[in-house]
Amino acid sequence: MNGWVLPEEVLRGAPAYTPRPRELADLELLLSGAYAPLTGFLGREDLASVTRRGRLADGTQWSAPVTLEIPIGLTEQLDLANPIRRVLVLTDAEAAPAAALDVTEAWEARAGSMYISGQLRRLGEGPRGPFRKLRLGPAEVRDQLPQGRVLGVFADRPLHRPQLAQLAHAARTIAGHVLIMIPVGGPGPDGLPPEALVRAVLAARDRLPSCTIVAVPLAKTGDDFRDALLYNRVAAAYGVTHLLSGATALTSGGLRVVLPRELAYDSRDGQWRSRDDVPPHTRRLALTNEEIADLLDRGVTLPEWHTPPAVAREVRRSRPPRRERGLVVLFTGLSGAGKSTIARGVHEALLEGGERSASLLDGDVVRRLLSKGLGFSRADRDLNIARIGYVAAEVARHGGMALCCPIAPYHSGRADARRLAHEAGAGFILVHIATPLEVCEHRDRKGLYAKARAGEITNMTGVHDPYEAPTDAEITLDTAGTVDEAVQTVLEYLTAEGWLEPGRR
Repeated sequence: MNGWVLPEEVLRGAPAYTPRPRELADLELLLSGAYAPLTGFLGREDLASVTRRGRLADGTQWSAPVTLEIPIGLTEQLDLANPIRRVLVLTDAEAAPAAALDVTEAWEARAGSMYISGQLRRLGEGPRGPFRKLRLGPAEVRDQLPQGRVLGVFADRPLHRPQLAQLAHAARTIAGHVLIMIPVGGPGPDGLPPEALVRAVLAARDRLPSCTIVAVPLAKTGDDFRDALLYNRVAAAYGVTHLLSGATALTSGGLRVVLPRELAYDSRDGQWRSRDDVPPHTRRLALTNEEIADLLDRGVTLPEWHTPPAVAREVRRSRPPRRERGLVVLFTGLSGAGKSTIARGVHEALLEGGERSASLLDGDVVRRLLSKGLGFSRADRDLNIARIGYVAAEVARHGGMALCCPIAPYHSGRADARRLAHEAGAGFILVHIATPLEVCEHRDRKGLYAKARAGEITNMTGVHDPYEAPTDAEITLDTAGTVDEAVQTVLEYLTAEGWLEPGRR
């Protein structure tokens, strides 16, 4: 991989592409050797073989697809028959060159996109961002580990006392060194940003046995089985011999799995023991993830019997109570449904109350400024929502409330906006203004429906283009009532869910 000679003039003239976050995580794992024996994204024959029989085409065991997908238009800029014109520069999320790919294969993935594969070469100095010193490759980590057994632990959530007790017991059981691997390829399962997760794990260092802590660019794919296979492969590459099992643990990759005990807190002496060894009248069970989230949402300090104070402080910093946390509220509906009017009413009420900093991203205003020049094709509509979602998430990242009111006709665009908000550590609420088409068309304050019916404009949502009604809206409003009633419904929901303090309006 690293022996590929790439002339600078070829690199300067090569097209560039930023892969999706999960693909960027896979890219770094390939470049670091964590996906050994893979040295690049799977080619067509390997992918077919992995899908069919869980092995590469040469018979090597490998059960999870690792692929790179690019827009079909980008492949038209490449000439696979010409070594000088088939190089694609892969950039990180900040558009900095991360790797060069000598594309030797391209085939259809789905409508509008292609899979590609070829030889990879790292560009630049490697991973950037916070906690760079912890982002070590497998070879570097193996060189640091002591001889003997190594207990691997994937810490995708903060380490509370039950997890610390499990870890210490497992390390004693196998008499091994502990390697804690923190997945930083994307937000944790509870939405905790990677850098916040690292801080929370480091806050428990003084309560850990002898251990090595590394940040690994692993990202969840949404497929627990695939994730388990890849996690085991990565653990083995980092020198792990025994893996403390979790929800996705599988016995693969030559690792021995250490099963956790079912623990309980003994209030008699403050120790965590096997559940059966603690009498029921002194027993406290570990808090569930849902219970922890509820306490944090309400601003209740995590109990010391369950969470070390240093960890609790770090988690509290990263997940403040809802009344202090950022929030994106996306109002969706047909043109003329009343989105802007209701969103403006909510915004004015928030300004009058003064308890939350709020920004209003009106669909028409965004179209004139942020998305000026975009049309109304599906691609342009998606890009418009992506821009709104990005700005709204940044507002919410810093504790503000962003009220957005585009049409947002497609489920995929709304889902992306929700994802961006959660990745920013913020909340997201979808408000569907379910005004029927005939009512919107009767209002037609902007004259758009009349122009659409007359053929003067095209791509009109509800006339030419579909509106995919949400099935996941937190609030659905029927505008048969007054605007004030609709505004009040939204404010009452925000208050009931803890985003606003009661009695402050």
